[in-house]
Amino acid sequence: MVESILRDQNSDTNKPLARALGDAGFVVDGRPHVAAVRIPMESEYRDFWELPYDEAVRTKLAFWLVQARAMLGLIRGLTARGTRALDQIRFIPRADFETQVEQIGGLDAEGVRRRALEVERAIYSVGSGLVPPSLEELPYEATAPYAPFDVIQAVEIDWDGQPLELRPLAMLDDIHDLHHAQLEALFRTLSHREMRFGRWMMMRLDALSPGAVLRSPDSQPGHNRTQGRDFLDIHMQLDSDKGAARKKFRRMALGMADLYLPMIPTFRNRPPPLRSLLSGAAPKLTDAQLRDLRETTDKDQRRLEITDERRASIDELVAGYAKKGAVGDDVAVAMSRILLHRYDKRRANVTPSLFGDDDDPDPRNPLKADAGVAHGARVHLHHQFGRPFHFGADDVCDASNENAEVFLGFAGALVGEVETRAVRRKPLELDAKVQQAVLRDEAERIIREWAFPQATRVRALVRAIGRACVDRTLEPNAPLDAGANAIGILEEEFKMLPSDDPILLVLKHAVASGAVTIERDYGQGGKLWCLIELTGTVALAFGLTFVRGGFIPTKESFFREALADA
Repeated sequence: MVESILRDQNSDTNKPLARALGDAGFVVDGRPHVAAVRIPMESEYRDFWELPYDEAVRTKLAFWLVQARAMLGLIRGLTARGTRALDQIRFIPRADFETQVEQIGGLDAEGVRRRALEVERAIYSVGSGLVPPSLEELPYEATAPYAPFDVIQAVEIDWDGQPLELRPLAMLDDIHDLHHAQLEALFRTLSHREMRFGRWMMMRLDALSPGAVLRSPDSQPGHNRTQGRDFLDIHMQLDSDKGAARKKFRRMALGMADLYLPMIPTFRNRPPPLRSLLSGAAPKLTDAQLRDLRETTDKDQRRLEITDERRASIDELVAGYAKKGAVGDDVAVAMSRILLHRYDKRRANVTPSLFGDDDDPDPRNPLKADAGVAHGARVHLHHQFGRPFHFGADDVCDASNENAEVFLGFAGALVGEVETRAVRRKPLELDAKVQQAVLRDEAERIIREWAFPQATRVRALVRAIGRACVDRTLEPNAPLDAGANAIGILEEEFKMLPSDDPILLVLKHAVASGAVTIERDYGQGGKLWCLIELTGTVALAFGLTFVRGGFIPTKESFFREALADA
């Protein structure tokens, strides 16, 4: 794959891929730097753990099979599509391992390939047989020393007529399929620092302990090794800078969608960019709905006993923002209603006049009409009148949890609606109302079809969080501006949960499946919190904001109650 990209960097598809390979260190100065092979760790390897041998023998059989397949895959990749012949590939041993070259078949590709085939055939026959042979009857090829990962430190190939040295890398994918004891043994074997053959072991989050997934201190898996010296533990979630990650994902996702659209027969000749198919025009309430909103706001003013002068000053504040913020009449009225309730809350804290004649006191904290109030107003209008809240290309990306597969599900549902319009010869652009309906249906379908371990309890938890966030968000004074999409428990209280507590197990699977994210040691109000935040897909299903930071303080009892009947 790397060679194919580097051989043709003029195409629009290959240019960004070549840049990404360079950023990752797979390409240096326009030439390959790493020769990699992916080894899927299917259930076949786990079968070796059931063999009637000692643990050391079972581990070696699986490990040697992995090494044999890694060498075969490496050679297969370097000779793919006639790129080069076997005699143009040479293996370079470590300086202190020259005497062990024979056990891997030599240093030429033909000998290494022949020896790897012998090992694979012999070990595969042991694991796939109906009755495993006794230890004494194991084939010599399956038990003879074989350690290419220990011996080889580099691969030399011909590149444009010149020798080029590459670093070898084996990617062991889906190692969560292994037996946990087998995984531990394999990890110990692969984590020797002296190896010069690169090793990646990749697994799903739900294969880790709850403490490791939830980033609890001292809970990272160590496997009796030292992190940073013997191995690096990398979580492949974009959480180092969530704002930057969100923007980066938007660019990547929309670019990916624009590459897929030409493959759809309807758009083959003139594929439009996805962004142009999704209207970003702000929706508006109907005249009848706007009239109802104004009447509700007037009733609130009278019920709260707010003077006409104060109402006029609030409307003036909102009008000043509306000119700069380009909000419509419906959002402006909803903002005024929020500020009326904020004024009522704040005047309660004002010291009353000694003469008792001030029925319109100025609050100590002046009212403001800003983007936060406007965002809160839009959420209120969505829940009260069904005014679309999630629409436009950026919202489709933000609802996808920085997950390309989820994004394609949302984008596919929208494009399906566009195709239907094309068949009926209607305008292709989807308005905000249609987008909201399609996206919400897709989000609810995703949640409904969760089928991972603890899915029922995860659903119960996110529904409890979602309902609590909706209630807090829809309070008349919009205390959190855009609203809440998370709950928070004090960090010290969260740390006191036992490692085997069912709450931690449910949270582990919720994080691994993309239902929630965890933010540890979040500072707010002079305290440290553990935030459990709904991901974009779940927030979309509940009609909540994608803006991060708004959370509801809770206790351990919240989780107990949410999971009581699940």
